[in-house]
Amino acid sequence: MAVNISAADRHARMPARSGQLRRKLQDPTLQGLMLLAPAVLAYAVFAFYPMIDVIQLSFMKWNGLNADKHWVGLDNYRYVLHDDPVFWVALKNTLIWTFLSVIFPPLIGFGLALGLNQNIPGRSPLRALFYMPVIIAPIAVATMWRWMFDPFFGLFNSLLSAAGWPNLIQDWLGDRNVALYSVFIAYVWEVAGFSMVLFLAGLQGVSQTLVEAARIDGAGRLQLFRYVTLPALRPTITIVLILSLINSLKAFDIVYGMTGGGPAQSTQMLAMWAYTQAMQLGDFGRGSAISVVLLLITVAIVIPYLRWTLKRQEAYQ
Repeated sequence: MAVNISAADRHARMPARSGQLRRKLQDPTLQGLMLLAPAVLAYAVFAFYPMIDVIQLSFMKWNGLNADKHWVGLDNYRYVLHDDPVFWVALKNTLIWTFLSVIFPPLIGFGLALGLNQNIPGRSPLRALFYMPVIIAPIAVATMWRWMFDPFFGLFNSLLSAAGWPNLIQDWLGDRNVALYSVFIAYVWEVAGFSMVLFLAGLQGVSQTLVEAARIDGAGRLQLFRYVTLPALRPTITIVLILSLINSLKAFDIVYGMTGGGPAQSTQMLAMWAYTQAMQLGDFGRGSAISVVLLLITVAIVIPYLRWTLKRQEAYQ
């Protein structure tokens, strides 16, 4: 009889326990943590752990092949900052590249977004056309533009010759004075469509109620743009500038595919010089040290900008 009562008690308690579990699973905090867990795990395995490993390697001497890693302390950083002349050239080129990247691709993308947000014929095909360079493999973009910049058979020199301007013909990728800017033109063509898509999404999120109210109050096109569109686009502008900044600081593939850092290191970048030190010269310690310096530069630029933009957004709200 006791056994039967105990079994009955267990059967009576099962619905209560399942109800408690169901209520716990319906908790928004728990649901959010469950949805975030796979992404956090993937980030920890494929991003956070390699970053910690690179920081650790920056204090060691290792050629990438032997099992032995020798602790050298700050020697790698001392060499990079004091004895490596290419590092400072790469740093200067990276800063120039970053400065140009937060101006021209976002401006061009913003202009394209404003135009393609209007009700014009062929709007959808044009959006796809301008976005297409973003999805092309960067090494393919580099190969195409390297051919167009060819000093003998390239498109640009052929057009200049046909137009009767032979004095403007250049060795676009062989002249150290213009090589960096020639590669940057190809980079702008590749990434401007990405800014365009983000700005298009922001423009389509502008409240039409505010637009109509401003029109009723007599606002013109410039006033609408200044007092309605731009304030609504502040979050989008922040995202575009931060992504442009981060992508420019880690510029590698298109430069590697077009010039390989030449001529005479005139297009060398920090990310590519870190790769060269580690994978080509076999010094993973120095390559990791350059990567850590690049990480610190990125953090030193991005975090203050984020804090400044957040304060501005709070002030406007």
